[in-house]
Amino acid sequence: MPFDFSAVSAPFRMQPGLRKLGPGAQQLTPNEVGERALVEKLQVLQHDAEHALLCAPGFDANAALLALMRHANTEHPGAFGFDGDRHFEARRLRWAWHEGEVTGDGPAEIGACLKALPAHQHLAGLISLAFAEDFAVVDANTGGIEWLAVCLPSRWAPEEKVGRHFTEVHAPVADNQLLLAASTQLMRLVTSADRWERFVWTITPTGALDQHPVRQTKPPWPSGDDASALAAASFFRTERQTFIPLPERRQAVFTIHVETAPLTLAVVSGAYARQLHDAVASMSPAVLDYRGLVDVRERLLQWLSGQAAAA
Repeated sequence: MPFDFSAVSAPFRMQPGLRKLGPGAQQLTPNEVGERALVEKLQVLQHDAEHALLCAPGFDANAALLALMRHANTEHPGAFGFDGDRHFEARRLRWAWHEGEVTGDGPAEIGACLKALPAHQHLAGLISLAFAEDFAVVDANTGGIEWLAVCLPSRWAPEEKVGRHFTEVHAPVADNQLLLAASTQLMRLVTSADRWERFVWTITPTGALDQHPVRQTKPPWPSGDDASALAAASFFRTERQTFIPLPERRQAVFTIHVETAPLTLAVVSGAYARQLHDAVASMSPAVLDYRGLVDVRERLLQWLSGQAAAA
């Protein structure tokens, strides 16, 4: 599902922004061979899997992974096969997890990557590569993020978040008062029977999906006063986040679908330009600093204002 531009609003606030998903609304996106999400995820799992596939000590993610595989099989029966217990097949990749082993005849680099992982991570690795989404398991019993398969983080390190309470995870977020105040209710909502989604966005100087702060050095913004040159070097980064609940266990699988597009292509109308302009203009100094937009705010606003006026 593409990013919903109605999520770009002013005044900008760091808040949960949850909305309920209706019956039949899809939450998962099968990866195709050659797609950018698969290429970048494969690179991460080949070279830095220990910082992408993570589980808190003593946590059993089996029930959550079973729920995710059942959901995938129901939502995309042509792309996934699941026997309910010991066999999960990513048909578009032609690789499967069977009785704890990796089997298949798909692209050799995928099979080699999966087989090189520790045996207890074979399923997590296949799940990570089979979907465009990254995943985490949230547990309302502990209030924590207990399991992650996150290859494409947005300037945060998954290894620093696993096993930590929701409020600790979001402590570094600028203007986080609304998020932290809603933490208990948020955990209760997303681990109940209803399904929820939210959208987040930012503007960055890189189009890479993987923006782990150690693996990927953030490039500098273009210097000077040219607003058009800045826009041409900027990317609109979005996330659609959803929750697949396990109410009987007070858990949920948190899905994160990251996309990036050149800013000049993402702003397809004067209305979009005005929405982005007003949102950026209303960001607090703390949010601008957190998102790395302090030095480019005025040039972004100049370009967005020009696009809105031209339309």
